[in-house]
Amino acid sequence: MTSNIPATTPVKTNPLDDAVTPRVRISLITVFAGFVLFLIGAKPDWLGWDRSPVVGFVQIALFLAGLAIICLGGYIGMLTLWWGYERTIISEIGTRLAATGFVVAVFAGMADIFGMGSQSFPQTPYFGPWQATGVLIGQGIIALGFILFIPFHPKKANS
Repeated sequence: MTSNIPATTPVKTNPLDDAVTPRVRISLITVFAGFVLFLIGAKPDWLGWDRSPVVGFVQIALFLAGLAIICLGGYIGMLTLWWGYERTIISEIGTRLAATGFVVAVFAGMADIFGMGSQSFPQTPYFGPWQATGVLIGQGIIALGFILFIPFHPKKANS
C-alpha cells in the first residue's frame, strides 16, 4: 500500500512516547546499583565482609565509585525530566554544582592517597573524621546541585 505523501515531507514525532520510559528505568537501575556499591564500600560489615578495623583504600574507592554511579544515574534521570523542554541557567548551575560536589567528595575521601591527609604515604591510608566531614560536605553539594536541577517551571523548547 502506497501513500500520497512525498518522502521529503517532515513528520511530527513525539519523543516522550519512545525515549522517556527506558531512560527512567536505566536511571533507576543505575542509581540502585551505585547505592549497593556505596553501601558495600561504606559498611562491608553489614554483609560480613569487613576484614579490617579501619576504613582502607579499597573501601574508600568502592564507596566513591558507588557515589559516582549514583550521580550518573541521577543525572540521566534529571535529564529525562527536562526532555523536550529548554533548560534554565539554574539547572545548568545545578549540574555543575553536582559535579563539583563529587570532586570535593573524591578529594576529601582520597586525601591520604593524594598526600593531603593526616597519614603520610608510608602509613596505611586512614579515613578519619576530617575526611568523613569532607565527603559529607561533598554529598551536600551534590544534593544541592540536584535540587537546582529539578524542573519546576520549564519552558517548552523551540522545535
